[in-house]
Amino acid sequence: MSDLLIAEPWADYALLDSGNGRKLERFGDRILDRPDSQALWAPALDEDRWSQADARFSGGRDEEGQGRWEAGKGMADGSWPIAYGPVRCEGQLSSFRHVGLFPEQRVHWDFMAERVGSERAGTDFRLLNLFGYTGLASLIPAARGARVTHVDASKKAISWARANQAASGLDAAPIRWICDDAARFVAREVRRENRYDGIVLDPPKYGRGPKNEVWRLEEQLPDLLSQVGALLDTDARFMILTAYATHLSPITLRRLVEDAFAGRSGQIDHGEMALREQESGRLLPTSLYVRWQRHG
Repeated sequence: MSDLLIAEPWADYALLDSGNGRKLERFGDRILDRPDSQALWAPALDEDRWSQADARFSGGRDEEGQGRWEAGKGMADGSWPIAYGPVRCEGQLSSFRHVGLFPEQRVHWDFMAERVGSERAGTDFRLLNLFGYTGLASLIPAARGARVTHVDASKKAISWARANQAASGLDAAPIRWICDDAARFVAREVRRENRYDGIVLDPPKYGRGPKNEVWRLEEQLPDLLSQVGALLDTDARFMILTAYATHLSPITLRRLVEDAFAGRSGQIDHGEMALREQESGRLLPTSLYVRWQRHG
């Protein structure tokens, strides 16, 4: 089934406006002005509202492009807290315009939290988070009792994720933080015959592993998905795939998942993800997704 997943604003995040190739957002108590190539329409708010931004990112219109932040005095401390439910994230201004979390992912956070907390209540839910970044998709299930294996190729991202774990009061949560190339790690897990109840993966279009391994989404995703399918237990609950900055169709991604999950019963949904503007209600598209979930 094709569907549009819409992330609504919450207490610590709001998409305030978008247009002219940019978006105006509030993360916690900070307002940021960042480029967004999808926002080709006219802004809904006046220039005075946009001028209230605490920081503005210049350059790097695509996801891989570097640039720089023009930050006001309110950003002098360099980091600030952002909350989502029981989880806390340290917001930071990175050279790739990101700040530590992707707010549209809340649709997946809620999906996982519901299934970890209810469908396997009282048992150990084993979750694998590939390309885990700063850990929100690891910490939210962990807060509901999941045993999480978090894999990312960046030592900086792992360190950031650990700091978020401490800030969230989840030091005792059973999370394995692994700095490794995702494809290599998955291949080893298949050989070890390890299995998981849920897997989430958010691969970049292009990247490098800790040993300079090269990742190209369109070349390596088919093989990775086939291995991911082998890692799911016989009664596994879900698999979530998100893709950014790609020219692939969500139908293409769905076909890859269908191939990888051939013979496994369940429902496959695919489509787009979007953020809703807080005041106007307009939608800003962000990414593509495919979700498999077991029936029953």
